[in-house]
Amino acid sequence: MKFARVFAVVLLGIVAISALAPRLWTAGDYATQMRENPDSPPSRQTLLGTDALGRDRLARLLYGTRVSLTLAPAAALLSCVLAALIGGMAGFAGGWTERLVLGAVDLFLSLPWLLLLLMVRACLPLNVSPAASMAITFLVLGLLGWPSSARVVRAAVTRLREADFILQARASGCTPWRLLSRHLVPNVMPVLLAQFWTSVPLFILAEATLGMLGLGISEPLPSWGGILRELQSGDLMAQPWIAAPVVLLALVIGGFQLVLPREDYSV
Repeated sequence: MKFARVFAVVLLGIVAISALAPRLWTAGDYATQMRENPDSPPSRQTLLGTDALGRDRLARLLYGTRVSLTLAPAAALLSCVLAALIGGMAGFAGGWTERLVLGAVDLFLSLPWLLLLLMVRACLPLNVSPAASMAITFLVLGLLGWPSSARVVRAAVTRLREADFILQARASGCTPWRLLSRHLVPNVMPVLLAQFWTSVPLFILAEATLGMLGLGISEPLPSWGGILRELQSGDLMAQPWIAAPVVLLALVIGGFQLVLPREDYSV
């Protein structure tokens, strides 16, 4: 298992470096169209060939990977901040506040998460710039992805609220702010980190799903979802190299699963 985790870290590092510096692998640009060579096979200049518009597939894959590996953690961070605020407030306050928050969380969790995501994204304008569609997609992911993490945070804070060192701090006259900043937050941080790293691959897959349905990042900006959508019109038997995005996505998600913390924070 240790070897597998080291291998996963190295793999994710290589993918991240390649995405941040795509010129290491290709001299092409993700938007440049070589109309004289549409759907061309791999060559020395285009290692994964070109798509139907003559764009370098490898360049688009690397730039799309950069988008996902940059903004999925940003969405996960937003989700964890909301989970910390909402779940922490519920666990620290207790009483009717905790019951109210748990009711709202249960309501969110009872809804089909993907269907809710599709409904919210479909209500937003589609004729926006690629940069705006990118920001909107991951903002929606971050704003809708907090309930399950909030429940875990609430459970952790509830356990800490009855811990001996918290009771002793209360008895010694510790103010609520000092109690939160010096005692609760440092002890909840491992839970938040675990939820953050768990959310990143989930948001990568969610963006890929939205892109495949045409509700993700708009053209010409590449993303994993948009690239996977192009496979619907391709022939994998005649052009096996177009399956490279699927292979890379599976490797990245598998790598995250191997390096994720194994502590049990279930409720």
